[in-house]
Amino acid sequence: MTERQATTTLWRPTGPEELELVRALDWRGWPPRLPDQPLFYPVLNEEYAVRIARDWNVPHSGAGFVTRFEVGSAFLSRYPVRQAGGRTILELWVPAEELEEFNAHIVGRIEVVHTFT
Repeated sequence: MTERQATTTLWRPTGPEELELVRALDWRGWPPRLPDQPLFYPVLNEEYAVRIARDWNVPHSGAGFVTRFEVGSAFLSRYPVRQAGGRTILELWVPAEELEEFNAHIVGRIEVVHTFT
């Protein structure tokens, strides 16, 4: 009998362009960061992800999406939780050069759970 690994649920607000790149990766990973994006920021709170997708992505891109995905908890322990404002504004800072390894620790598929236009 195989033991199931513990996972942590993460959320990612995203615009339509990034979402298409995730779709091209069969919903199993995040695309490489652009040169001006040294960090990948998944968040730990659905409400915070909704706020970013609705209030930032929609005005800037015409649409915003909130994705949900699971990552192995043991792997995530290398990234300290960062508080980026209020006490519920929590995110991880994953260096761009570690994103491929981060993607390898995603369990299952990335799913869209909210859409805003």
